[in-house]
Amino acid sequence: MDAVVKTLSGHAGDRPADAARPRPSRAEAEQAVRTLIAYAGDDPSREGLKETPARVARAYDELFSGYAQDPAAILDRVFEEVAGYDDMVLVRDIPFTSHCEHHMAPFVGKAHVGYFPSVGVVGLSKLARLVDLYARRLQTQEAMNAQIVDALEAHLRPRGVAVMLEAEHMCMSMRGVMKQGALTVTTRFTGLFHDNPAGQMRFMQMVRAHR
Repeated sequence: MDAVVKTLSGHAGDRPADAARPRPSRAEAEQAVRTLIAYAGDDPSREGLKETPARVARAYDELFSGYAQDPAAILDRVFEEVAGYDDMVLVRDIPFTSHCEHHMAPFVGKAHVGYFPSVGVVGLSKLARLVDLYARRLQTQEAMNAQIVDALEAHLRPRGVAVMLEAEHMCMSMRGVMKQGALTVTTRFTGLFHDNPAGQMRFMQMVRAHR
């Protein structure tokens, strides 16, 4: 079991908060929000906006809580007693909300996570928690896709991983080209899925089943 559980500290696919960089205080964060409100053209001291900086700071604690979480703690338990099951495990349609690191605008979508077990399986809810961990950071969809795969590879040592993300990006829907409803789809395959069109097709069919 110890061989399966390993921290991702310093892993190239992960981007934890830099502990050496001092974190601004809550007061500094709230002042930054007041500055942005004024930059937008409104008065941060008016009644409707007085409490907004505090609310935004509290919201940031929740929206970006992934920086304070460790994938090792989520994937720290593997169940080896699975009655010999060694076929694909897939959790599809995991909803997530993240924020684009380029404009800090939300992107919203679903994750589909599959893997072929090696020494055992992880609790199904842990796959959803892993998606949330990486979603609750400033992200690009491509990086988030890779980070989920890398975490599963490092901790579960599976025979193969397949992850697909589908999301609508508000930086494309609400600004710029303003194309509402356009979805960005990213995939990554390793192990038994890699260079295996039949395995990838089966994964895609299971994701699309009954839609």
